[in-house]
Amino acid sequence: MFNKNIKLILAVLIIAYAVYQFIEGFIGNGIFLIFLALIFIFLYYRNEIILLSFLRMRKQDFEGTKKWLSKIKKPEASLTKKQQGYFNYLHGIMSSQTNLTQAEKYFKKALKLGLSMKHDVAMAKLSLAGIAMQKRRKREATMLLNEAKKLDKQNLLADQIKMMQQQMKRI
Repeated sequence: MFNKNIKLILAVLIIAYAVYQFIEGFIGNGIFLIFLALIFIFLYYRNEIILLSFLRMRKQDFEGTKKWLSKIKKPEASLTKKQQGYFNYLHGIMSSQTNLTQAEKYFKKALKLGLSMKHDVAMAKLSLAGIAMQKRRKREATMLLNEAKKLDKQNLLADQIKMMQQQMKRI
């Protein structure tokens, strides 16, 4: 809801007031204010709108996800680099249902900006491999599929990777 810089300014001001409360002897107030400042610092690194969009995505509510993502007007100005990556990642997932060319652009931009979780990077590469396979670019799809397999340490995407490898043999 707030700009990323405003979140940091609020956190600094709250911490300063917490120190004042400690000096005045109101320890309980100071501790509460420190926790309040930690919330703003957390929201600096994890944008609340993107978190709510992920919750909608988990429920397979694509309309709700689009609604939450549309509230971010200027992602370049209001989000950090990783948050912009997840913004594009979510748009790529939603676009993959209808427009593969647009989804490919979103996934490539998300990978370029960076995603913090390895399984998210693996999912983006797996999706790009599927798009490349549908566009008959077998070499690129194989390369992306192998990269996704390396990144998937916990075998969360093992079934999807095996299924795509079997489909690649048919091409």
